[in-house]
Amino acid sequence: MTTIVLAAQAAQGGSGMSMLLMMLAIFAIMWFFMIRPQQKRQKEIRQFQNSISEGTKVVTGGGVHGTVRRVNLADNTVEVEIARGVVITVDKNYVFANASAQGPAANA
Repeated sequence: MTTIVLAAQAAQGGSGMSMLLMMLAIFAIMWFFMIRPQQKRQKEIRQFQNSISEGTKVVTGGGVHGTVRRVNLADNTVEVEIARGVVITVDKNYVFANASAQGPAANA
C-alpha cells in the first residue's frame, strides 16, 4: 500500500515540473509571436512621429488623410490640411501612418 502512495506522489511531482516547463514554453511563444512584433511596430510609429515634417502625407488615428502644413514642437501638435483651405490641429501622438507609403488605396 505504501508503495502505491509513494509512486502516486512521485508521479505528481514530475507533473508539476512538466507543467512549469509547458507554461514557460507558452509564454515564450506568446512573446515571440505577439508581444515582440507589437513592440517593433510601436517603435516604427514613434520613429515616424518624430520624423514628421511639412509636406508629409499622413493618416491620423481617426482615419483622416491629409498633408502636414506645420509641426508645433512646443505643443506637440501637427496642423494637417485635409482639403484645400481646411486645416485641423492634431496631437502628434495620433498621427500613425505615412499615407504615401500605404500604396494606391491611400490616394483614392
